[in-house]
Amino acid sequence: MPPDTPHTPAEIRRTALYSTLMMVPAGCVVTYGQLAAMAGLGRAARWVGRTLSQLPEGTRLPWHRVLAAGGRISLPAGSPSGDEQRARLRAEGVSIMNNRVDMHRHGWRQIEHCG
Repeated sequence: MPPDTPHTPAEIRRTALYSTLMMVPAGCVVTYGQLAAMAGLGRAARWVGRTLSQLPEGTRLPWHRVLAAGGRISLPAGSPSGDEQRARLRAEGVSIMNNRVDMHRHGWRQIEHCG
């Protein structure tokens, strides 16, 4: 096996999560639960949220495109990460109203484009 191949179940789960997250295009969003399902992780929304919260600063993963159920932004406004998420989403053309993103307009479906 190549040296960068994940070996443990935890590494395999993280790799599946990160690979799927990298496919979410700019201007589109997914929920924690949708991302878990798309990555083949079942109903692991809480695990996805916990894992993404532990990403190192400066990561290239588009963590800001992942939202709570119903398109709700779970990071508090006024917090550094919450403000960064909102700024990144707006820079990609995602509209936010009442702390929510319109999932019909911006929700990513793997076979469709968003926006």
